[in-house]
Amino acid sequence: MDSSQLAELAAEACDDRKAVDIQLIRVDEVSSLADWMVIAGGLSEVQVRAIAKSVQDRLEDDAQRLPLRREGLNEGKWALLDYGELIVHVLQPAE
Repeated sequence: MDSSQLAELAAEACDDRKAVDIQLIRVDEVSSLADWMVIAGGLSEVQVRAIAKSVQDRLEDDAQRLPLRREGLNEGKWALLDYGELIVHVLQPAE
């Protein structure tokens, strides 16, 4: 599975949990950190955590991928999942 397919899968997982303002941004030409970023909004701490869990579960089940790093899940105001070529940000509007 290439990085664009991985990004689409992550975006679908965000949509499954009713994330708002889902953005897929190709960054490989301007950054060496990743090929794609998926940015999605959650309207509460519970929703941010649910969206992040949905992404983790979907990428593990469908692409056999685990995040290299995870940040912010405990607070629920924002979450970052780093898959190497894909970085997923989930955050509340205030963040």
